[in-house]
Amino acid sequence: MATQSKITLAGPAGQMEGVLHLPDNEPCAIAVVAHPLPTMGGTMENKIVTTLARTFAELGYATLRFNFRGVGASEGVFDSGNGEVEDVLAAVQHARDAFGHLPLILSGFSFGGYVAARAAQHLHPQPHKLVLVAPAVGRFAMPPVPHNTLLIHGEHDEVIPLADALDWARPQHLPIVVFPEAGHFFHGRLNQLKQIVLNEFNGCRL
Repeated sequence: MATQSKITLAGPAGQMEGVLHLPDNEPCAIAVVAHPLPTMGGTMENKIVTTLARTFAELGYATLRFNFRGVGASEGVFDSGNGEVEDVLAAVQHARDAFGHLPLILSGFSFGGYVAARAAQHLHPQPHKLVLVAPAVGRFAMPPVPHNTLLIHGEHDEVIPLADALDWARPQHLPIVVFPEAGHFFHGRLNQLKQIVLNEFNGCRL
């Protein structure tokens, strides 16, 4: 049974609060999960964020979810995505300091997906894979992402229309896993979301 514990880590705008999920056995990878837009109430306690974190821990990965600057007990103020990219990089560095340079899975939901995609461009070594759930394309300047990115979107997303996600993905020839009839928050579909992520990975045989 995976365990979770609250932690404090050093961020570029001050201390950040996080939750570390650890698998039963020695972790074979690291996962970092970014939460949705703080100005709309997004926190690391979001149900999609916690579902992703628990799923990665079930796969055997040391998983960190955290609050961006200015959210909860994390110090600093909202920075429209720029400072939040630095927050993700700090979270990744914390995880790598604790667990070594294991393969990295970088994930995010909505605004967190946008920030994770940007942060990935600054990481060396690069993440093993990006897992983006309803990333905030159209609302922010989403960068291109690697071709092996797992992109998940709801057909009836009322916040980030599927058409916008397709317009962004199309020139990249990037597949999208579309959940029929699902909205932005995947109400009633979290178990299905978990299964898609589990099916994408082969446990520790990355």
